[in-house]
Amino acid sequence: MLNRGISPTVFTFARVMQALCMVNEVDSACSLLRDMTKHGCVPNSVVYQTLIHASSVTNRIDDALKLLEEMFLMGCTPDVNTFNDVIIAVCRALRVHEAAKLVDRMLIRGFSPDKITCGVLLQGLCKTGRVDEARALLKKVPNPNVILYNTLINGYVMNDRFEEAKALLDENMVSAGLHPDIYTYNILIQGLSKKGLLFSAHQLFEEMSLKGFEPNLITYTTLINGFCKKGLLREAEDIMDEMSNKGLSLNTVGYNCLVSALCRDGRVEEAFELFRGMLSRGCKADIFTFNSLIYGLTKIDKMEEALCVYRDMFLDGVIANTITYNILIHAFLRKRALQEAFKLVNDMLLRGCALDEFTYSSLIKALCEDGAVDKAMGLFEEMLRKGVAASSLSCNILISSLCRAGKIQNAFDVLREMVYSGLKPDIVTYNTLISDYVRRIFISDNFDELLPKYLNRWV
Repeated sequence: MLNRGISPTVFTFARVMQALCMVNEVDSACSLLRDMTKHGCVPNSVVYQTLIHASSVTNRIDDALKLLEEMFLMGCTPDVNTFNDVIIAVCRALRVHEAAKLVDRMLIRGFSPDKITCGVLLQGLCKTGRVDEARALLKKVPNPNVILYNTLINGYVMNDRFEEAKALLDENMVSAGLHPDIYTYNILIQGLSKKGLLFSAHQLFEEMSLKGFEPNLITYTTLINGFCKKGLLREAEDIMDEMSNKGLSLNTVGYNCLVSALCRDGRVEEAFELFRGMLSRGCKADIFTFNSLIYGLTKIDKMEEALCVYRDMFLDGVIANTITYNILIHAFLRKRALQEAFKLVNDMLLRGCALDEFTYSSLIKALCEDGAVDKAMGLFEEMLRKGVAASSLSCNILISSLCRAGKIQNAFDVLREMVYSGLKPDIVTYNTLISDYVRRIFISDNFDELLPKYLNRWV
């Protein structure tokens, strides 16, 4: 177009910018803004709105703020949607103070923040713990809706202020002529359940039913999860039965809660019965289901059955993760079956699954207990090479074993690595090293010569 001597218009630039933004070429679109003036085109509101929206949704927050400022300087008027784009991005980055300033600028320029503006700012304030400011903001909103109240209630719940959240439901919403919805109750029930306040959560569950609200899948699953985590399986099963009576079926998440709880409680046969029922109802098992079953079997020393489940999961298209391998490896190490454990480590690596700190610590501990201190030290060095941070526990186990094997220099190498990694040697670390020094001094024929040497090393 330029080669043929045809001058692009503002409309041309705007359409090209929109196309670039649609394919996430935001930087290229912004560079066109600088080219416009070279061709005698003055950017208009559409150009700025396009670039601000694209910058905001791609988290180029500082660019979006600069473009908004430039828009004002160029005499272009943004609309509420433009402000909202930037406010949403700023709040998403938890830069709530800047978002509040933008709302002030909206008001100064005669714009009325809409429900989206208020909702986003409320959410940002709540996420940063500024719930009282969020409540003050809600009071200023004309005709607030249920969504805004739900946002604030969720803010109180996130900050463990349950009584105020309930008061907002019982008093403020009613005085505003609003009625809570299923989401309002679910927010409160989820918050109470996560905190282990299951009696209060169940009371609220009964209250919502009395007020004509039908609990949904989220409500039931939340309560089941809460009861399972507390080990209250009878109560969880009662909730499941109530669901079934109302024609609702558990999803994978709900089944996983129950399967996991049964396995932790040693009721593995019941867990498998539930697992079979889950599959018969067309509910697909995932990695969490299989990990729970494998853990349950290893807990009661049914290693062959655990390995069968491990193999079956691959046939079902579920890929084992680090947790799967850690459960099996730890169980074999507990039985001192090091060969089987290391076979699983090889399988783990072949499948591209990385060893984590728990894997390495378990293996190092088992090797030390088996007297294979050199192998344990080699594994420790491999762990560091691969960027896996050691724990104080694994370091202490290794230091103790190295001292017993007379490899005091290696023990100090581990101590240095602890300090270098930011781990603080504890009383166990120092007691191990001091005990070894004292033992070596007193069994030595050169007691008088060695004592000052060892003391100097410690001082």
